[in-house]
Amino acid sequence: MQQDFILVRKMQSGDEAAMDIFVRKYYQQILQYCTYHCPDREWAKDLTQETFERFFRNLAGYYHSGKALNLLYTIARNLCIDWGRKNREAPGGEREALDMIMADRLDEGCVAEIDDKIIMETAMKNLPDELREVVILHYFQGLSIRELARILQIGL
Repeated sequence: MQQDFILVRKMQSGDEAAMDIFVRKYYQQILQYCTYHCPDREWAKDLTQETFERFFRNLAGYYHSGKALNLLYTIARNLCIDWGRKNREAPGGEREALDMIMADRLDEGCVAEIDDKIIMETAMKNLPDELREVVILHYFQGLSIRELARILQIGL
């Protein structure tokens, strides 16, 4: 936490090396989070990049009062929600069909892994939005209940 405070101070004074360290520190976590919400890897990368751009755009007014990662998750969450609204009309079965086609060319171990992934994605899609967020942030991203309550702005 102290390291984030120092990084934020340096970034606010225009230190580009500090910005690079900050992005490298949190990029994978935010990308993984965006990937849970957006199955298209390229879109997830774009959402991750936009998350950091928005963070840096508002850096001058940012007051560090805890983990900067929580703010990144909040920004990423809002971007993913917006992306989901825009892409709700997109056909849903194309990804599963592609996985099935690819499964014919793969060994049994890979097929089982793909099956598990499809089952997990289906189960996650069937959860209500609020519960899906809690599952992703707590079980997949490793945040504490207090941290995700702050991010989602809900009670414990």
